[in-house]
Amino acid sequence: MALVNMQDLLGQAREDRYAIAALDVVSLDFVEAVVEAAEACRAPIIISLAESHFEHYDFELLMSAVVTAARRSTAPCAIHLDHGASLDSATRAIRFGCNGVMVDASHRPIAENLALTREIVALARGCGVAVEGELGYVPGVEGEDAERHPGDVVYTTPDEARTFVEETGVDCLAVSIGTIHGRMRGTPDLDLARLAEIADAVAVPLVIHGGTGLTDEQFRGLIERGVAKINYYTALADAAADAIRSAAAADPRAGYGRLTLAVRAAVRREAERVIRLFGSAGRADAVLTRCRPWREVEHLILFNADGDEASVRAMKDEGRRCLGVLPGVRQALTGEAVKPDARYRHCWLIRFSGEPVIAAYDHHPEHLAFADQRFRPVAGDRLKIDYELD
Repeated sequence: MALVNMQDLLGQAREDRYAIAALDVVSLDFVEAVVEAAEACRAPIIISLAESHFEHYDFELLMSAVVTAARRSTAPCAIHLDHGASLDSATRAIRFGCNGVMVDASHRPIAENLALTREIVALARGCGVAVEGELGYVPGVEGEDAERHPGDVVYTTPDEARTFVEETGVDCLAVSIGTIHGRMRGTPDLDLARLAEIADAVAVPLVIHGGTGLTDEQFRGLIERGVAKINYYTALADAAADAIRSAAAADPRAGYGRLTLAVRAAVRREAERVIRLFGSAGRADAVLTRCRPWREVEHLILFNADGDEASVRAMKDEGRRCLGVLPGVRQALTGEAVKPDARYRHCWLIRFSGEPVIAAYDHHPEHLAFADQRFRPVAGDRLKIDYELD
């Protein structure tokens, strides 16, 4: 399994002066393409899912594919929620398998941005999940995502960046220094001097949104000045669309399968290009050696219960409902022994997104209320153990 801790991944990139490509995916073709590109380049990547794209796919279903692809990848991967809309979005993303989250409050007044980002950090910290904050505003100009980012650019200042990082505790910071979401019109004018000052002012890796359209030289300039994560989507979407248009031109009567046949290869080529450009090719082995693996934990309780069958079933139903939505809980399952003479008749199987969730779950007030009032009074005979999955 090549899922790794995202905070470690970005810290390594910042230390060694390269950037991780955070590649937004919108379909299974994109997922397979970016993982194949990472493996071909022997590079770490961040598989990114933007809430603004959820109209194109079912988030829970695609996340299942992303988690499976990341686990079986031979290249190190992290999974990130990009431009989440709320605290609930972050909670849901962690439940489905993200080990990095970003809730976008950059368009709000600074006080609101600080307050919401602090909430996200408090939630995610208990789950061991990395948090990206954004300060300043990166607008859209044209292209598939531009309409989702209206308004004018608001540049990040070094002093504001220092204060924001200190007051929120974010693990990385997205800054505005002249990039835009979507496609560039004309020649982009980046404030690299500002970027260098921000990098000197904060101790966390920096992130750039709106990477499509920059020159190779500009990308290198960003990385030299402390950028460790670059979000990249529009050019991948354009490569996929070009492949479909070419297939349609070659065969106007082609069906869906033939029209989309070349999409994965087209997205993979563009992903490989930027991975190499960002300097992360060939870094996989070092990352796997130096970054903590990201493993789920299974919290298993075997128990016998006092009471009739209906009351025990009602207790289990209530527990699945209230425990299954706690931060970092991926699933809350109950079961019953197959053989009637088993030592324990019932079980809980609760899947945590990672080891740090154990302590947060143990002390969560809703878990304590259920355990003290509903579970422990009827389940005095029980055995509990936590497993970190290989």
